[in-house]
Amino acid sequence: MADLPRKAARRTARLAALPLGYAGRSAVGLGKRLGGAPAEAVMTEIQQRTAEQLFRTLGELKGGAMKFGQALSVLEAALPEEMAAPYREQLTKLQDAAPPMPTATVREALARELGPDWQEQLVWLDGAPTAAASIGQVHKGRWHDGREVAVKVQYPGAGEALRADLRQLSRVARTLGPLFPGLDVKPLVAEMIERTEEELDYRLEAEAQQAFHEAFVDDPDLTVPAVVAFGETVLITEWLDSASSLAAVIKDGTQAERDHYGELLVRFLFASPARTGMLHADPHPGNFRVIPGPDGEPGRLGVLDYGAVARLPGRQLPRAMGDLIRRCATGDAEQVVAGLRQEGFIKEKITLDGQALIDYLAPFVEPTQVERFRFSRAWMRAQFERMNDPKGPSYAIAVRINLPPSYLLIHRTWIGGIGILSQLEAEAPFKALLTEHLPGFADSEGATAG
Repeated sequence: MADLPRKAARRTARLAALPLGYAGRSAVGLGKRLGGAPAEAVMTEIQQRTAEQLFRTLGELKGGAMKFGQALSVLEAALPEEMAAPYREQLTKLQDAAPPMPTATVREALARELGPDWQEQLVWLDGAPTAAASIGQVHKGRWHDGREVAVKVQYPGAGEALRADLRQLSRVARTLGPLFPGLDVKPLVAEMIERTEEELDYRLEAEAQQAFHEAFVDDPDLTVPAVVAFGETVLITEWLDSASSLAAVIKDGTQAERDHYGELLVRFLFASPARTGMLHADPHPGNFRVIPGPDGEPGRLGVLDYGAVARLPGRQLPRAMGDLIRRCATGDAEQVVAGLRQEGFIKEKITLDGQALIDYLAPFVEPTQVERFRFSRAWMRAQFERMNDPKGPSYAIAVRINLPPSYLLIHRTWIGGIGILSQLEAEAPFKALLTEHLPGFADSEGATAG
Protein backbone atom coordinates (compact mmCIF):
# COMPACT_ATOMS: atom_id res chain seq x y z
CA MET A 1 0.00 0.00 0.00
CA ALA A 2 1.97 2.95 -1.30
CA ASP A 3 -0.10 6.01 -0.39
CA LEU A 4 -1.29 7.16 3.00
CA PRO A 5 -5.12 6.96 2.98
CA ARG A 6 -6.23 10.55 3.48
CA LYS A 7 -9.99 10.59 3.09
CA ALA A 8 -11.38 11.01 6.58
CA ALA A 9 -14.54 9.03 5.85
CA ARG A 10 -12.58 6.02 4.63
CA ARG A 11 -10.18 6.03 7.58
CA THR A 12 -12.99 6.58 10.06
CA ALA A 13 -14.96 3.66 8.63
CA ARG A 14 -11.98 1.31 8.95
CA LEU A 15 -11.33 2.32 12.56
CA ALA A 16 -15.01 2.15 13.48
CA ALA A 17 -15.18 -1.37 12.03
CA LEU A 18 -12.58 -2.74 14.49
CA PRO A 19 -14.94 -3.33 17.44
CA LEU A 20 -17.63 -4.56 15.03
CA GLY A 21 -15.18 -7.10 13.65
CA TYR A 22 -14.47 -8.36 17.14
CA ALA A 23 -18.19 -8.64 17.90
CA GLY A 24 -18.75 -10.59 14.70
CA ARG A 25 -15.96 -13.04 15.43
CA SER A 26 -17.22 -13.45 18.99
CA ALA A 27 -20.66 -14.38 17.65
CA VAL A 28 -19.11 -16.95 15.33
CA GLY A 29 -17.05 -18.23 18.24
CA LEU A 30 -20.19 -18.66 20.32
CA GLY A 31 -21.67 -20.72 17.53
CA LYS A 32 -18.60 -22.94 17.44
CA ARG A 33 -18.73 -23.42 21.20
CA LEU A 34 -22.41 -24.39 20.98
CA GLY A 35 -21.33 -26.84 18.30
CA GLY A 36 -18.92 -28.52 20.70
CA ALA A 37 -15.58 -26.75 20.09
CA PRO A 38 -13.44 -26.26 23.25
CA ALA A 39 -13.80 -22.76 24.73
CA GLU A 40 -10.01 -22.18 24.91
CA ALA A 41 -9.51 -23.12 21.26
CA VAL A 42 -12.33 -20.82 20.17
CA MET A 43 -10.99 -17.86 22.19
CA THR A 44 -7.46 -18.34 20.88
CA GLU A 45 -8.77 -18.32 17.32
CA ILE A 46 -10.84 -15.18 17.95
CA GLN A 47 -7.90 -13.37 19.59
CA GLN A 48 -5.51 -14.35 16.79
CA ARG A 49 -7.81 -13.12 14.05
CA THR A 50 -8.69 -9.98 16.00
CA ALA A 51 -5.01 -9.15 16.56
CA GLU A 52 -4.23 -9.62 12.89
CA GLN A 53 -7.07 -7.35 11.80
CA LEU A 54 -6.43 -4.72 14.47
CA PHE A 55 -2.70 -4.29 13.95
CA ARG A 56 -2.80 -4.75 10.19
CA THR A 57 -5.38 -1.95 10.01
CA LEU A 58 -3.43 0.30 12.40
CA GLY A 59 -0.17 -0.32 10.52
CA GLU A 60 -1.65 0.33 7.08
CA LEU A 61 -3.40 3.54 8.14
CA LYS A 62 -0.25 4.85 9.87
CA GLY A 63 -0.98 8.28 11.38
CA GLY A 64 -2.67 8.26 14.76
CA ALA A 65 -3.83 4.68 14.23
CA MET A 66 -0.30 3.32 14.05
CA LYS A 67 0.85 5.58 16.90
CA PHE A 68 -1.96 4.19 19.04
CA GLY A 69 -0.85 0.66 18.19
CA GLN A 70 2.76 1.42 19.09
CA ALA A 71 1.66 2.85 22.44
CA LEU A 72 -0.31 -0.32 23.15
CA SER A 73 2.63 -2.49 22.12
CA VAL A 74 4.77 -1.56 25.14
CA LEU A 75 1.98 -2.79 27.42
CA GLU A 76 1.87 -6.23 25.82
CA ALA A 77 3.67 -7.74 28.82
CA ALA A 78 0.70 -6.82 31.02
CA LEU A 79 -1.79 -8.90 29.05
CA PRO A 80 -2.69 -12.38 30.32
CA GLU A 81 -0.43 -14.93 28.62
CA GLU A 82 -3.30 -16.63 26.80
CA MET A 83 -4.04 -13.27 25.16
CA ALA A 84 -0.49 -12.00 24.80
CA ALA A 85 0.72 -14.99 22.78
CA PRO A 86 -1.50 -14.47 19.70
CA TYR A 87 -0.97 -10.69 19.83
CA ARG A 88 2.81 -10.73 20.20
CA GLU A 89 3.79 -11.27 16.58
CA GLN A 90 1.48 -8.55 15.28
CA LEU A 91 2.62 -6.11 17.98
CA THR A 92 6.28 -6.64 17.10
CA LYS A 93 5.57 -6.03 13.42
CA LEU A 94 4.01 -2.68 14.30
CA GLN A 95 7.09 -1.54 16.19
CA ASP A 96 9.42 -1.65 13.19
CA ALA A 97 7.54 -1.64 9.89
CA ALA A 98 4.83 -0.11 7.72
CA PRO A 99 4.12 0.07 3.96
CA PRO A 100 6.29 2.62 2.06
CA MET A 101 5.35 5.78 0.14
CA PRO A 102 6.66 6.40 -3.41
CA THR A 103 10.21 7.72 -3.92
CA ALA A 104 8.80 10.56 -6.05
CA THR A 105 6.79 11.78 -3.08
CA VAL A 106 9.93 11.77 -0.93
CA ARG A 107 11.85 13.81 -3.51
CA GLU A 108 9.02 16.36 -3.76
CA ALA A 109 9.14 16.85 0.01
CA LEU A 110 12.92 17.32 -0.03
CA ALA A 111 12.68 19.95 -2.77
CA ARG A 112 9.93 21.78 -0.91
CA GLU A 113 11.75 21.80 2.46
CA LEU A 114 15.43 22.05 1.47
CA GLY A 115 15.11 23.99 -1.78
CA PRO A 116 15.53 23.12 -5.49
CA ASP A 117 19.27 22.50 -5.04
CA TRP A 118 18.70 19.83 -2.36
CA GLN A 119 20.62 17.25 -4.41
CA GLU A 120 23.80 19.33 -4.04
CA GLN A 121 23.53 18.77 -0.28
CA LEU A 122 22.04 15.27 -0.23
CA VAL A 123 24.18 13.70 -2.94
CA TRP A 124 22.71 10.19 -2.70
CA LEU A 125 19.34 8.87 -1.55
CA ASP A 126 18.30 5.23 -1.32
CA GLY A 127 14.98 4.78 -3.11
CA ALA A 128 13.72 2.16 -0.66
CA PRO A 129 12.88 3.14 2.93
CA THR A 130 14.87 1.57 5.76
CA ALA A 131 12.27 2.18 8.47
CA ALA A 132 8.78 3.57 9.01
CA ALA A 133 7.18 5.46 11.87
CA SER A 134 3.63 6.50 12.60
CA ILE A 135 3.77 9.77 10.60
CA GLY A 136 6.91 9.40 8.47
CA GLN A 137 9.43 7.05 6.92
CA VAL A 138 13.24 6.97 6.84
CA HIS A 139 15.63 6.62 3.88
CA LYS A 140 19.38 6.21 3.98
CA GLY A 141 21.40 8.90 2.21
CA ARG A 142 24.80 10.58 1.94
CA TRP A 143 25.47 14.23 2.78
CA HIS A 144 27.82 16.31 0.65
CA ASP A 145 30.58 16.07 3.28
CA GLY A 146 30.61 12.27 3.07
CA ARG A 147 28.53 11.51 6.16
CA GLU A 148 25.89 8.80 5.90
CA VAL A 149 22.54 10.22 6.99
CA ALA A 150 19.01 9.18 7.88
CA VAL A 151 16.38 11.13 5.94
CA LYS A 152 12.99 11.18 7.65
CA VAL A 153 10.10 12.47 5.56
CA GLN A 154 6.57 12.99 6.81
CA TYR A 155 3.77 11.25 4.91
CA PRO A 156 1.65 13.64 2.81
CA GLY A 157 -1.55 14.34 4.69
CA ALA A 158 -0.09 12.93 7.92
CA GLY A 159 -1.40 15.84 9.98
CA GLU A 160 -4.94 15.46 8.69
CA ALA A 161 -4.78 11.68 9.17
CA LEU A 162 -3.30 11.94 12.67
CA ARG A 163 -5.96 14.35 13.88
CA ALA A 164 -8.82 12.39 12.30
CA ASP A 165 -7.56 9.04 13.62
CA LEU A 166 -7.18 10.26 17.16
CA ARG A 167 -10.64 11.86 17.13
CA GLN A 168 -12.17 8.60 15.91
CA LEU A 169 -10.14 6.45 18.29
CA SER A 170 -11.34 8.68 21.12
CA ARG A 171 -14.95 7.98 20.07
CA VAL A 172 -14.50 4.21 19.86
CA ALA A 173 -12.00 3.83 22.74
CA ARG A 174 -14.49 2.26 25.10
CA THR A 175 -15.69 -0.23 22.48
CA LEU A 176 -12.07 -1.31 21.89
CA GLY A 177 -11.97 -2.46 25.52
CA PRO A 178 -12.70 -6.14 24.73
CA LEU A 179 -9.61 -6.26 22.52
CA PHE A 180 -7.41 -5.32 25.51
CA PRO A 181 -9.25 -6.34 28.71
CA GLY A 182 -8.35 -4.11 31.65
CA LEU A 183 -6.67 -1.39 29.58
CA ASP A 184 -8.40 1.99 29.73
CA VAL A 185 -7.38 3.34 26.33
CA LYS A 186 -9.41 6.57 26.45
CA PRO A 187 -6.89 8.56 28.58
CA LEU A 188 -4.08 7.28 26.36
CA VAL A 189 -5.78 8.66 23.24
CA ALA A 190 -6.62 11.93 25.01
CA GLU A 191 -2.96 12.46 25.90
CA MET A 192 -1.93 11.77 22.28
CA ILE A 193 -4.38 14.39 21.05
CA GLU A 194 -2.75 16.94 23.36
CA ARG A 195 0.64 16.29 21.71
CA THR A 196 -0.49 16.19 18.07
CA GLU A 197 0.82 19.54 16.84
CA GLU A 198 4.23 19.14 18.48
CA GLU A 199 4.82 15.75 16.87
CA LEU A 200 3.88 17.03 13.41
CA ASP A 201 6.52 19.79 13.44
CA TYR A 202 9.92 18.24 12.67
CA ARG A 203 11.58 21.56 13.54
CA LEU A 204 10.69 21.00 17.19
CA GLU A 205 11.89 17.41 16.94
CA ALA A 206 15.20 18.58 15.46
CA GLU A 207 15.69 21.02 18.33
CA ALA A 208 15.03 18.29 20.90
CA GLN A 209 17.22 15.68 19.18
CA GLN A 210 20.18 18.04 18.89
CA ALA A 211 19.91 18.84 22.60
CA PHE A 212 19.95 15.12 23.43
CA HIS A 213 22.87 14.56 21.04
CA GLU A 214 24.96 17.24 22.74
CA ALA A 215 24.06 15.87 26.19
CA PHE A 216 25.16 12.31 25.33
CA VAL A 217 27.93 12.97 22.79
CA ASP A 218 30.65 11.78 25.19
CA ASP A 219 28.66 8.99 26.83
CA PRO A 220 30.40 5.60 26.36
CA ASP A 221 27.15 3.60 26.50
CA LEU A 222 24.44 5.78 24.96
CA THR A 223 24.34 7.58 21.63
CA VAL A 224 21.99 10.02 19.89
CA PRO A 225 22.60 10.95 16.21
CA ALA A 226 23.35 14.61 15.47
CA VAL A 227 20.94 16.71 13.41
CA VAL A 228 22.25 17.64 9.94
CA ALA A 229 19.35 19.57 8.37
CA PHE A 230 15.61 19.96 8.87
CA GLY A 231 12.36 21.53 7.77
CA GLU A 232 8.78 21.34 8.97
CA THR A 233 8.24 17.88 7.41
CA VAL A 234 11.83 16.70 6.74
CA LEU A 235 14.49 15.77 9.29
CA ILE A 236 18.02 14.67 8.32
CA THR A 237 20.31 13.23 11.00
CA GLU A 238 23.55 11.33 11.09
CA TRP A 239 23.11 7.65 10.32
CA LEU A 240 23.07 5.25 13.26
CA ASP A 241 24.78 2.02 12.25
CA SER A 242 22.49 -0.56 13.88
CA ALA A 243 20.93 -3.67 12.38
CA SER A 244 18.31 -4.28 15.08
CA SER A 245 16.29 -2.75 17.89
CA LEU A 246 15.28 -3.83 21.37
CA ALA A 247 12.46 -5.75 19.66
CA ALA A 248 15.08 -8.26 18.47
CA VAL A 249 16.56 -8.54 21.97
CA ILE A 250 13.07 -9.12 23.38
CA LYS A 251 12.55 -11.90 20.85
CA ASP A 252 15.93 -13.66 20.75
CA GLY A 253 18.41 -11.93 23.11
CA THR A 254 20.58 -13.71 25.64
CA GLN A 255 20.03 -12.95 29.31
CA ALA A 256 23.28 -10.94 29.35
CA GLU A 257 21.97 -8.80 26.47
CA ARG A 258 18.59 -8.36 28.15
CA ASP A 259 20.15 -7.19 31.41
CA HIS A 260 22.72 -4.96 29.72
CA TYR A 261 20.35 -3.11 27.40
CA GLY A 262 17.63 -2.97 30.06
CA GLU A 263 20.02 -1.16 32.39
CA LEU A 264 21.05 1.26 29.64
CA LEU A 265 17.39 1.97 28.89
CA VAL A 266 16.70 2.90 32.52
CA ARG A 267 19.83 5.04 32.70
CA PHE A 268 18.88 6.93 29.53
CA LEU A 269 15.33 7.64 30.67
CA PHE A 270 16.37 8.92 34.10
CA ALA A 271 19.64 10.68 33.17
CA SER A 272 18.07 12.64 30.29
CA PRO A 273 16.06 15.18 32.32
CA ALA A 274 19.06 16.46 34.29
CA ARG A 275 21.20 16.64 31.14
CA THR A 276 18.62 18.12 28.74
CA GLY A 277 15.66 19.38 30.75
CA MET A 278 13.52 16.97 28.70
CA LEU A 279 12.19 13.45 28.92
CA HIS A 280 12.09 11.16 25.87
CA ALA A 281 8.40 10.25 26.00
CA ASP A 282 7.99 7.66 23.24
CA PRO A 283 9.42 4.48 24.74
CA HIS A 284 8.69 1.62 22.38
CA PRO A 285 11.34 -0.94 21.39
CA GLY A 286 11.74 0.28 17.79
CA ASN A 287 13.15 3.61 19.03
CA PHE A 288 16.02 1.94 20.90
CA ARG A 289 18.72 0.57 18.60
CA VAL A 290 21.28 -2.06 19.51
CA ILE A 291 24.92 -1.35 18.62
CA PRO A 292 26.91 -4.57 19.31
CA GLY A 293 30.32 -4.31 20.94
CA PRO A 294 33.54 -6.11 19.92
CA ASP A 295 33.15 -9.83 19.17
CA GLY A 296 29.38 -9.54 19.37
CA GLU A 297 29.38 -8.56 23.06
CA PRO A 298 26.59 -6.26 24.34
CA GLY A 299 27.49 -2.71 23.32
CA ARG A 300 25.92 0.73 23.18
CA LEU A 301 22.27 1.72 22.97
CA GLY A 302 21.23 4.25 20.32
CA VAL A 303 18.06 6.28 20.86
CA LEU A 304 15.90 7.67 18.05
CA ASP A 305 12.66 9.63 17.55
CA TYR A 306 12.30 12.84 19.56
CA GLY A 307 8.88 13.89 18.30
CA ALA A 308 7.35 13.23 21.70
CA VAL A 309 9.33 14.80 24.53
CA ALA A 310 8.23 16.26 27.84
CA ARG A 311 9.82 19.66 28.40
CA LEU A 312 10.11 19.68 32.17
CA PRO A 313 9.60 22.69 34.46
CA GLY A 314 12.82 23.37 36.32
CA ARG A 315 14.65 21.15 33.76
CA GLN A 316 14.28 18.05 35.94
CA LEU A 317 11.77 15.43 37.01
CA PRO A 318 9.52 16.67 39.84
CA ARG A 319 11.33 16.44 43.19
CA ALA A 320 8.04 15.39 44.79
CA MET A 321 8.06 12.29 42.59
CA GLY A 322 11.26 10.91 44.10
CA ASP A 323 10.21 11.92 47.60
CA LEU A 324 6.84 10.15 47.29
CA ILE A 325 8.37 6.94 45.93
CA ARG A 326 10.83 6.89 48.85
CA ARG A 327 8.04 7.48 51.36
CA CYS A 328 5.98 4.69 49.79
CA ALA A 329 8.95 2.34 50.15
CA THR A 330 9.22 3.15 53.87
CA GLY A 331 5.47 2.78 54.43
CA ASP A 332 4.91 6.42 55.42
CA ALA A 333 1.21 6.34 54.47
CA GLU A 334 0.28 9.69 56.02
CA GLN A 335 3.00 11.57 54.14
CA VAL A 336 2.21 9.73 50.90
CA VAL A 337 -1.42 10.85 51.05
CA ALA A 338 -0.40 14.42 51.93
CA GLY A 339 2.19 14.55 49.15
CA LEU A 340 -0.15 13.17 46.49
CA ARG A 341 -2.82 15.61 47.53
CA GLN A 342 -0.38 18.52 47.29
CA GLU A 343 0.68 17.42 43.78
CA GLY A 344 -2.93 17.19 42.63
CA PHE A 345 -3.27 13.39 42.46
CA ILE A 346 -5.98 13.45 45.14
CA LYS A 347 -8.67 16.03 44.55
CA GLU A 348 -10.34 18.08 47.26
CA LYS A 349 -12.98 16.19 49.29
CA ILE A 350 -11.62 12.80 48.10
CA THR A 351 -10.52 10.53 50.97
CA LEU A 352 -8.21 7.57 50.29
CA ASP A 353 -6.79 4.90 52.58
CA GLY A 354 -3.04 5.44 52.89
CA GLN A 355 -2.00 1.78 52.97
CA ALA A 356 -4.27 0.90 50.04
CA LEU A 357 -2.67 3.79 48.17
CA ILE A 358 0.82 2.45 48.85
CA ASP A 359 -0.26 -1.00 47.64
CA TYR A 360 -1.69 0.58 44.48
CA LEU A 361 1.66 2.25 43.77
CA ALA A 362 3.61 -1.02 44.12
CA PRO A 363 4.66 -1.22 40.42
CA PHE A 364 6.51 2.08 40.86
CA VAL A 365 7.94 1.28 44.29
CA GLU A 366 8.76 -2.44 44.40
CA PRO A 367 11.71 -2.22 41.95
CA THR A 368 13.35 0.37 44.25
CA GLN A 369 13.34 -1.85 47.35
CA VAL A 370 16.16 -4.21 46.35
CA GLU A 371 19.64 -3.62 44.95
CA ARG A 372 18.82 -5.37 41.69
CA PHE A 373 15.26 -6.01 40.50
CA ARG A 374 14.20 -8.66 37.98
CA PHE A 375 11.42 -7.39 35.74
CA SER A 376 9.30 -10.05 34.07
CA ARG A 377 6.10 -10.58 32.16
CA ALA A 378 4.71 -12.56 35.10
CA TRP A 379 5.46 -9.72 37.55
CA MET A 380 3.91 -7.03 35.34
CA ARG A 381 0.91 -9.22 34.61
CA ALA A 382 0.34 -9.80 38.34
CA GLN A 383 0.54 -6.06 39.04
CA PHE A 384 -1.80 -5.29 36.18
CA GLU A 385 -4.38 -7.88 37.24
CA ARG A 386 -4.27 -6.67 40.85
CA MET A 387 -4.76 -3.05 39.84
CA ASN A 388 -7.65 -3.92 37.51
CA ASP A 389 -9.54 -6.32 39.78
CA PRO A 390 -12.92 -4.60 40.39
CA LYS A 391 -13.22 -6.43 43.73
CA GLY A 392 -9.77 -5.41 44.98
CA PRO A 393 -8.68 -2.32 46.97
CA SER A 394 -6.32 -1.12 44.22
CA TYR A 395 -9.17 -0.79 41.75
CA ALA A 396 -11.05 1.45 44.18
CA ILE A 397 -7.96 3.67 44.32
CA ALA A 398 -7.54 3.67 40.54
CA VAL A 399 -11.00 5.05 39.84
CA ARG A 400 -10.63 7.85 42.40
CA ILE A 401 -7.08 9.06 41.87
CA ASN A 402 -6.37 11.95 39.48
CA LEU A 403 -3.45 12.29 37.05
CA PRO A 404 -2.38 15.96 36.82
CA PRO A 405 -1.58 17.20 33.28
CA SER A 406 2.06 17.87 34.22
CA TYR A 407 2.52 14.17 34.99
CA LEU A 408 0.81 12.73 31.88
CA LEU A 409 3.94 12.19 29.77
CA ILE A 410 6.03 11.24 32.80
CA HIS A 411 3.48 8.56 33.73
CA ARG A 412 3.25 7.26 30.15
CA THR A 413 7.03 7.08 29.87
CA TRP A 414 7.45 5.33 33.23
CA ILE A 415 4.79 2.73 32.41
CA GLY A 416 6.23 2.29 28.90
CA GLY A 417 9.74 1.80 30.29
CA ILE A 418 8.50 -0.79 32.80
CA GLY A 419 6.65 -2.49 29.94
CA ILE A 420 9.83 -2.81 27.86
CA LEU A 421 11.88 -4.00 30.85
CA SER A 422 9.24 -6.65 31.54
CA GLN A 423 9.28 -7.79 27.92
CA LEU A 424 13.08 -7.99 28.15
CA GLU A 425 12.83 -9.92 31.44
CA ALA A 426 15.77 -7.72 32.46
CA GLU A 427 17.47 -7.37 35.82
CA ALA A 428 18.64 -3.85 36.59
CA PRO A 429 20.07 -1.82 39.52
CA PHE A 430 16.89 0.26 39.54
CA LYS A 431 17.39 1.59 43.06
CA ALA A 432 20.92 2.84 42.38
CA LEU A 433 19.88 4.50 39.12
CA LEU A 434 17.02 6.34 40.81
CA THR A 435 19.30 7.33 43.70
CA GLU A 436 21.69 8.89 41.19
CA HIS A 437 19.21 10.54 38.84
CA LEU A 438 15.76 11.06 40.43
CA PRO A 439 15.49 14.27 42.49
CA GLY A 440 14.05 13.71 45.94
CA PHE A 441 14.64 9.96 46.02
CA ALA A 442 18.06 9.82 47.68
CA ASP A 443 17.14 11.22 51.11
CA SER A 444 14.67 13.31 53.04
CA GLU A 445 16.33 16.51 51.88
CA GLY A 446 15.95 15.51 48.26
CA ALA A 447 19.73 15.61 47.75
CA THR A 448 20.59 13.82 44.54
CA ALA A 449 23.10 13.79 41.76
CA GLY A 450 21.98 15.70 38.70
